[in-house]
Amino acid sequence: MRVVRCTEVGEITDLVVEEVEPPTLRPGSIRLKVEAAGLNYVDALFVQGRYQIKPIPPFTPGSEIAGRITEIADDVESFALGDRVVASIGLGGFAEEVVISASQATLVPEGLSAPAAATLTQSFCTALYGLQRRASLAPGETVLVLGGGGGVGHAAIQVAVAMGAHVIATASTPAKATHAAAAGATVILDPNPTHLKDAVRAVAPDGIDVVVDPVGDAATEPALRTLREGGRLLIIGFAGGEIPAIPTNLVLLRNRSLIGVDWGAWGMTHPDAQAALLVEVFAMINDGRLNPPEPTCYPLEQVIDALRDLLGRQVTGKAALVMPG
Repeated sequence: MRVVRCTEVGEITDLVVEEVEPPTLRPGSIRLKVEAAGLNYVDALFVQGRYQIKPIPPFTPGSEIAGRITEIADDVESFALGDRVVASIGLGGFAEEVVISASQATLVPEGLSAPAAATLTQSFCTALYGLQRRASLAPGETVLVLGGGGGVGHAAIQVAVAMGAHVIATASTPAKATHAAAAGATVILDPNPTHLKDAVRAVAPDGIDVVVDPVGDAATEPALRTLREGGRLLIIGFAGGEIPAIPTNLVLLRNRSLIGVDWGAWGMTHPDAQAALLVEVFAMINDGRLNPPEPTCYPLEQVIDALRDLLGRQVTGKAALVMPG
């Protein structure tokens, strides 16, 4: 089988696609023929050695997968051969086959393609965890989503609308603006940090209740300034490049809050709670409140191009590697 390998931490251009022996089935596990693997910003950070968790090379990136079960350990009774499942596995997903613990897998909702299924867990779980568990978003509140054309941003718009909020979003291109509007944002603004505060105040003069910020960099401070009394800013990531330094007097004023949203670490250390969160996401998909979009797809061999496009913010929405067959 073929896998993507990081043999040395550094540049994404050093990734290679290699032929390796398939992994061995073990007790409590299932074998998946991977149909699609989600591409995420964190995958590039692993390869570059810029993430707080630093795997030792050689390793295979990829944390989100969707595929069909082709083999089941004798002690596993929860699945059948041919079942379509998704799983979040941390590393190892950019491969044609994986062996994972059966407890990591969840049946795919009916009607979802493999690429859509493979790219929904991180973005929609992050959005629901952040807005529901961390920010306690209430119906009728106003949410500003930075990077509304990206994967987490698009999911956050959908989740906020499903929770009864009014959503304003920023988007850097016409295609991303269309993507954000399709998710349910009623106002789309230019993300230019110089004008962001005034642009938001023009459409939301009473201020913002919750900011969803997966962008960081120069966008965070003006977004923080848009918060009304008791407003909350969700710190999700730094796709803009730099980790911002926040003047804490802006938090003190008007009793604002900065709230960290580290869904990945939380999910790994609270597996039962994460399983319940994913069940809730799938229930919202099944009843039509959420609609994961089709991602931009790349074949396995184009993993370098895919990650380059992702890092360069050339991808609208999510991206996925698709396997042959």
